[in-house]
Amino acid sequence: MASWGNNRGSRTTSTDEMLETENNRMVEDLAAKVSRLKGIAIDIENESKQQNKYLDGMGDDFGSSSSLLSGSAARLSQMVSAGRSNRKIMCYLIAGLVGVFFIGYYALSKVIIR
Repeated sequence: MASWGNNRGSRTTSTDEMLETENNRMVEDLAAKVSRLKGIAIDIENESKQQNKYLDGMGDDFGSSSSLLSGSAARLSQMVSAGRSNRKIMCYLIAGLVGVFFIGYYALSKVIIR
């Protein structure tokens, strides 16, 4: 019976070593997964910073475009409200825009057909 107890003790030691080895392997796997997650989190942070810079730039561009359009609209309304003196200029402007439209349409139709 004494040998059975000693044998059991060696089995316990062997089992403990096996469990310790398994735990160490699982800790290494967990550390690798945490490292990958950290890398992904850093990549997400960098990407979000770049996107924020891009969006800020777009906001500035849209702001300047808005001010240009509002200025153009103000000048157009001033020209329309000026009365008879600008009607001749308005007719030339409208005729010119229609002409540019037809020339562009003709050019695009020739390009698309080829």
